[in-house]
Amino acid sequence: MGERKIGLVATIALAVVVLVCVSAALLAFDPRTTGADALRTGGLAAGSVVALYALWLNDRRRRVEEQRQELETRRQELDRQRYALERQRQALEDRRTDQDRDRAADERFARAVELLGNEADQVRVGAMHALAGLAGNHPEYTQTVLDVLCSYLRRPFDHPKWIPQETLSPNPDQWPEISPELERERYVRQTAQRLIRDLLPATDVPDPVSYRLDLTRAALERFNLSDRVVGRIAAYRCRFRYTTNLNRAVFHGPVHFRDSVFLGRIRAEDTLFHDKLELRGMHTHGPCGFERARFEGEVDVKRVVCREGVYFTDAVCGAGLDLRHAHFDGGVNLRLREPLPSVSLYDTEVGTSVLAEVPEGWALEPLPSTNRARIRVHPIEQDFAHG
Repeated sequence: MGERKIGLVATIALAVVVLVCVSAALLAFDPRTTGADALRTGGLAAGSVVALYALWLNDRRRRVEEQRQELETRRQELDRQRYALERQRQALEDRRTDQDRDRAADERFARAVELLGNEADQVRVGAMHALAGLAGNHPEYTQTVLDVLCSYLRRPFDHPKWIPQETLSPNPDQWPEISPELERERYVRQTAQRLIRDLLPATDVPDPVSYRLDLTRAALERFNLSDRVVGRIAAYRCRFRYTTNLNRAVFHGPVHFRDSVFLGRIRAEDTLFHDKLELRGMHTHGPCGFERARFEGEVDVKRVVCREGVYFTDAVCGAGLDLRHAHFDGGVNLRLREPLPSVSLYDTEVGTSVLAEVPEGWALEPLPSTNRARIRVHPIEQDFAHG
């Protein structure tokens, strides 16, 4: 600020000197010049000096402004670089936190799986709950935890209560003895079944994930998937005790109960099967209810043996229905909802002493055996099926 004052004073002084000198020179060397002309010319010369100073100030101000803008641009660039570095640092910190969390989850998962082999049943139950809690906090572990729980249920489990009553001796004293270890293991397996159901999404969840279950050769008790969304189920050669509840469940993948034994009833009312349902070779000792179920894929009931009634009342079957070699000893209700699907019949027998209802156009052909009949659709179709 001091330099600007000094420059201004010097410029004014120089302008006065120029004014006086020019005016005096004109009066001294040009006799034709009047005093007013000399003063005017001197004023113009002095004004030129002042104008030159103003131009110099404007140029200096412009250069200062350019430098300021350059510094501001550099400052903004440094701020952007600092912000980018901060974001990178935060991303690295988040990645490190995620890795620590994943490592802790992996360690927790490995420890829980290791505890599933513990001899104490309470430890195994605690390990299962730890796995379920891990899946709840980390949804990406859900399928893995379900696979582990299903794998536990697939372990060999020869419990006398899974033996059909008709195969046991009439004398209860000769029945196999149930050890306390088997009973404790039975309760542990019930915990695994409950946790599997809890981990599966409910049918009222928007856009649920379809998880798969592999229960091949498992021994299950009160198996319950009601109101749950499931992907594929592989339950080959399983043994089911008490009621198997599939009411209002939604299955997005194929469901396989091939060669399984159901010692209790099957409930699958209002259940939706988007893919194939395979019941081939199934043996049931209780009633089977598929009332109002919806089958969008093929229904394979080949070679099933049902000692109690089987009910397909008002069920919708959009694909084929294979009933070849099926024996419904306790009766059957095949009153499917229209339109009826394509049906495969051959050696399909039904017990008529309790209930035997078939759609219109079908017939029950009595057999020599008492209270037994064979299901036929039309003679021509029946002959074709035999051929």
